[in-house]
Formats: sequence, structure tokens, C-alpha cells
Amino acid sequence: MATESSGNSGLAFIVGGLLVLVLIIGAVLMFGGGNMLGGGQTKSVDVNINAPKIPDAPNVPSGQ
Repeated sequence: MATESSGNSGLAFIVGGLLVLVLIIGAVLMFGGGNMLGGGQTKSVDVNINAPKIPDAPNVPSGQ
């Protein structure tokens, strides 16, 4: 009885190589090449939000 081998080993090798390539590119962008995405300058933004003051409730006598 002969055993037959399917041709999926070549496809698995290609998919594995692409996965390693994507992981390497992701690691370079996250850890070493962050300047490629947004420049090297840091930006500071000062945000001041003032909520409007709620007016006092009208003075209504409690007997009504």
C-alpha cells in the first residue's frame, strides 16, 4: 500500500513565510520605526472645558 502526500506543504511554507514577514514588519513599526508614521516631534495639547453653571432653582413655597 502506497502513501500519497498532498501538495499542501509548499502552501504551508509560503503562508508561514508571509506570517513571519508580517510579524517582523509589525515589530519594526512598534518598537523601532515609530518615526515613520508620525514624525519624531511630540505635541502637547492643553484642553480646558468649563461647564456652564446651573442656575439656582426658583424659590417656591412648600405649601403650594
